[in-house]
Amino acid sequence: MMETIVSKNSYKQEPWSLDELFPALEGSEVREALAEVEALVQEFETFRARLALELEPAVFQHILQAYEQLVRLVARLGGFGYLHFSADTQNQQIQAFLARIQQLSAEADNRTLFFKLWWKELDEEAASRLLPVAGDLRYWLETLRLERPYTLSEAEERVINLKNVNGPYALLNLFTSLTSRYAFKLAVNGELKEFNREELQVYFRHPDPELRAAAYQELLRVWQEEAPILGQIYQYRVRDWYNENVSLRSFSSPIAVRNLYNDVPNEVVDILLDVCRANAPLFQRYFRLKAHWLGVERLRRYDLYAPVAEVDKSYPYAEAVELVLDSFHQFDPGVASLGRRVFDKHHVDGEVRKGKQDGAFCLTIGPDLTPWILQTYNGRVDDVATLAHELGHAVHALLADHHAVLTQQASLPLAETASTFAEMLVTDRLLAENPDPDTRRAVLFRQMDIAYATIGRQAYFALFEREAHDLIRQGAAIDDLSRLYARNLADQFGEALAVSDDFQYEWLGIPHFYASPFYVYAYAFGQLLVFSLYQQYQEEGEAFKPRYLAILSAGGSDSPATILERAGIDMYAHDFWQGGFDVIQEMVEQLEALERPH
Repeated sequence: MMETIVSKNSYKQEPWSLDELFPALEGSEVREALAEVEALVQEFETFRARLALELEPAVFQHILQAYEQLVRLVARLGGFGYLHFSADTQNQQIQAFLARIQQLSAEADNRTLFFKLWWKELDEEAASRLLPVAGDLRYWLETLRLERPYTLSEAEERVINLKNVNGPYALLNLFTSLTSRYAFKLAVNGELKEFNREELQVYFRHPDPELRAAAYQELLRVWQEEAPILGQIYQYRVRDWYNENVSLRSFSSPIAVRNLYNDVPNEVVDILLDVCRANAPLFQRYFRLKAHWLGVERLRRYDLYAPVAEVDKSYPYAEAVELVLDSFHQFDPGVASLGRRVFDKHHVDGEVRKGKQDGAFCLTIGPDLTPWILQTYNGRVDDVATLAHELGHAVHALLADHHAVLTQQASLPLAETASTFAEMLVTDRLLAENPDPDTRRAVLFRQMDIAYATIGRQAYFALFEREAHDLIRQGAAIDDLSRLYARNLADQFGEALAVSDDFQYEWLGIPHFYASPFYVYAYAFGQLLVFSLYQQYQEEGEAFKPRYLAILSAGGSDSPATILERAGIDMYAHDFWQGGFDVIQEMVEQLEALERPH
C-alpha cells in the first residue's frame, strides 16, 4: 500500500540557480573574472624574488592573503564549470568551458607553484618564525610541509599539473559523459520503459523480487557490455595514480597517498579496515535475519535492499524538504536555518532528467558562497535520506564558513560526520511519526541497510581497491579485476547471500573508484564515528550539542586526530572502532527481538 504525504510548503523540484557565481557561461562577468585571474597571477609571480630565509612575517602574511584571493576566484570559476557540467553532461559548450577552466587552473597553479615549494623546503626554524602570522591558514601550511618528502622539483610538478588536465581529469570527464548517457530498459507492469541509472535504482528496493532482479540484471548487463571501455579507463587511472605517486613521489603504497591528504596515519586506516573485515559476520547475521522476514531460505544479492513490508510512503519533494528541515530544527534551530538557506537560494537541483550526472553531491566552493546540492529525487524514503545527507554536508560547510577557503572544508574522514548524523536525525523523525508497526519495522530494517551500505560495503570497496591497484601494476586484465571483485563479494557475504555471476561487473560502475581512489573508506570512518557521537547525543541531550557543533565548526582548520581528541575520541584505539559495531549489534538484536512472521 503506497501512502502519499501532502506537501506543506512551496519548495519546487527544479534545476539550481548559479546566478550567485556568474549569470552566463560566456557573459562579461566570466571574461572579467578570467582577466582578474591573470592579473592576480602576474602580481603573485612578483613575490618569487622576495622569498628568502629572512622573509619578514608581514610580507609573508601579505603573500598568503594574495594567494587565498587567487584560490577563491579560481575555485569560483571551476565550481561554475563543474556545476554546469554536472547538470548537463552532454552539452558540448559546457564541456568546452569546463576543459578551458581546468586548463586555466592548472596553469595558475603552475605559475604560483614556487611559493608552496619554497615553503615546503624552508627549514624548521624559519617556518616556526613565520607560522604565528598565518592565522587560519596555519594548518594548511603545516599539511604542506607533511608533503615535503613526496614533492618533486618545480619543473616536474609543473609537468604533472599539465599532464593531469588531459590525463586523469579528461578520463574522469569521459567516464561521467559516457555513464550519464546510458539508458536502461525494464519491463514494468507489462510495459517496457527506459530509465537513467537513478530511476532504475528505485527498483532495487521494490517489493517484487523478480522486478528487483530484473533491474539489477539490466544494470549489470550494461556494465558488462561496457567493460572493455570502462575497464580501460579505470586501468589508465590506476596506472597514472601509481606512476605519479609511488614511482615518482615515492609514497609507500597507493592508499598511502589518500591517507596523507586525509591526514590520517596509515596505521589508523589499517585498524579501521581490519575491524570492518572482522565484523563482516555481524552483517551476515543481519542478512540471515532479513531472509527470514522475507520468507526465503537465503537472500540473493538482488534482495539486499528489499523492503520487509509492503507498507511504504511516497514523499513529494516539498514534503521531503520540510521533513528534513524539521528534523534539523528539532536538533538545533540554527542548524535548520543554515539548511533552509540552501533552498531559499535555489542551490538544489533535484530534477529527474537525462544527461544529468548520476548520484548526489554537495559542492562547497568557498566560505562566501552557499553550497550547491545535486540529487535526482524520486520520492522514496531513500531519497529523503540522501537529501538529508547532502544537506548535512552543506550545513557542515556553512558552520565552518568563518575559515579561509583553504581550511573551510573538513578532511574526507570528518567530511561525512554531519551528513551521516543528519541521516540519523531523519531516521529518528520517521520512527517517531510512524506508529504503524509495519512502517516502523521497515524504517528499522532500512537503518541497518544503510549501516551496511556505508560501513561494510565501503570498507570492502577499499579492500578491493587496494588489491586492484596491485593487480593492475602486475598486468591484470579487466576480467581479472572482475574475478577479484567476485572474491571480494564472497568474502564479505560468506554463505549469508547468494551472489550471481553478473555481480562481478558491479565494480565498473562505482564512480569513486575513478574520481577519487580510496575515498570510500571515509564513509566507514564517518559512519562509525557518528554512531559513537549519536549515542552520546541520546545519552546527554543538550550537553552534547556544543561539542558536536565544535567538530563541524572546525572545518579543515586542524588535523582529524586533534579535532576528535577535543571530543574525547582516540582514533588510534581499536576499541573505538569496535564500539561502532557494538551499536550495530544492538540494532540487530533489536530487530531479532521483534515478533517474526510465521
